[in-house]
Amino acid sequence: MVYKSNFNIANAKAAIAKSKSSNQRSEFRAADIFLKIYNENPRWAASAPGRVNLIGDHTDYNDGFVLPMALDRRTTIVAGPSGDKKVTLHDLTVGETASFSLGAKVTCGEPPWSNYVRGVIAGFQNLNLPLVGFNAVLHSTVPLGGGLSSSAALEVATATLLEAMIRQKLDPVKKALLCQKAEHDYAGVRCGIMDQFISVMGHKNHLLLLDCRTRETKLVAMSDPSVEVLIVNTNLRHKLTDGEYGKRRAQCEAAASALKVPALRDATMKMLKAATRQIDPLIFRRARHVISENSRTKRAAKSFSSGDWRKVGELMYASHASLRDDYEVSCPELDAVVEIAQAIGVTGGVMGCRMTGGGFGGCAVALVKTAQVEAITRRVTEDYQQRTNIIPTLFVSCAGDGATTIKS
Repeated sequence: MVYKSNFNIANAKAAIAKSKSSNQRSEFRAADIFLKIYNENPRWAASAPGRVNLIGDHTDYNDGFVLPMALDRRTTIVAGPSGDKKVTLHDLTVGETASFSLGAKVTCGEPPWSNYVRGVIAGFQNLNLPLVGFNAVLHSTVPLGGGLSSSAALEVATATLLEAMIRQKLDPVKKALLCQKAEHDYAGVRCGIMDQFISVMGHKNHLLLLDCRTRETKLVAMSDPSVEVLIVNTNLRHKLTDGEYGKRRAQCEAAASALKVPALRDATMKMLKAATRQIDPLIFRRARHVISENSRTKRAAKSFSSGDWRKVGELMYASHASLRDDYEVSCPELDAVVEIAQAIGVTGGVMGCRMTGGGFGGCAVALVKTAQVEAITRRVTEDYQQRTNIIPTLFVSCAGDGATTIKS
């Protein structure tokens, strides 16, 4: 990896002349605003992707399996030295500024989004890495509160920026775990490892099958031009810190304890059925989702590899039903998207659809035929708005790369 001494705005403009991608516009805007605020070009720049999980939700914190894809939508941070111990962050996405000092260990503070950055910086401080004060401008094309892991994108982009600043790369696994700890300790969300791992380790034209216990990863090809991944944002924002996420984790821990296994990853459906009378019905359903979802995720990875799109679709619909009925993390808006997708069906170009992410709002993900994307997008938009009185946001994403520094 080569670190450039200056992020050149003229070169950024030239790049935009060749391509109109939202990420390039985001990079240019962040650099341009930095120049206007600080009267100099930023010295460092980094970006990291959000993610969409094709299947395997609420399995990661149960030591299970997940199959995410790095989005081609990213969070960008450009920065330059402040000349002192002060860090100043200006977020263009929400229009807020945060400031704090590196003179002591960084603590939580306001505004709340700054804690994702503060937590990563604190992680670098704990490693005794030589940080300096800096000014930064942030911008993101990852939808906020949509279940596409805008938080992990911010954390990983921050870590990648700090690597560029100190000219030292962390081990990718340690980097992802440092970002996960930042979310636990500074944002108050006890997330699993999936979001940070895919944001660090994403690979263009591939999904990532992740074993959340062993942390082993396997790339799964996703480059068939005849199919697309369509993300449908219900525009009902979810909040994982509202308590339901923590309740689900506690319920899974209770189920594992009742089944006398370290985690639900170690349980089987046979074990669960044998313990039906000893387990509370609610805890039983939570466990049934996790056990069945692990099985679906491993089968889906094989189906993606072989291009068996109909099978992938069946598994996606089964996953949504389990998340809706057993895990109870869906909502009427997400269910509406899935029902509309099912009504369109394979003949209309939709192979499968499911909610994705933590739930209670956010996004659904669908596997669709490329040739029919326009018609599908129009139908979903019209039907969803008619059913919910909400205008959804839809976009197609290819499998993108993980975090990177941005070169001039």
